[in-house]
Amino acid sequence: MSIQDLTADMLTRIRNALRNREKSVVTLSNKLNRGVASVLKEEGYISDFEHVADGRQGIIRIHLKYGARGEQLISGIERVSKSGRRVYSAFDSLPRPHEGLGMSIVSTSSGVMSDRKAREQKVGGEVIALIF
Repeated sequence: MSIQDLTADMLTRIRNALRNREKSVVTLSNKLNRGVASVLKEEGYISDFEHVADGRQGIIRIHLKYGARGEQLISGIERVSKSGRRVYSAFDSLPRPHEGLGMSIVSTSSGVMSDRKAREQKVGGEVIALIF
């Protein structure tokens, strides 16, 4: 069985692993998934990730991060732009989940970045996901 949307699959695996209190999760690798994982690491939602070559496209091992008392740092992940419906936004109208307490992940011409960084650089793009 082939997976059509690797990014949606990655976000679902992270959501399920957090719900089960897993320490890490393994997902298929592509350039967009590596970009999303690096944004999650930069913003402090995950502790680390690593790309492991397996002879094909590779896998990404994501090490999840929890609070001091074991609480989840990510309470929700929502895929915005899907293969059937792409969602684009200018830098001044990027979504601010939970009044700025969450973040949006945006794929821009300058690479994959958080909504805060996209506003600083004044670039818009495709809204990949909302993290809150």
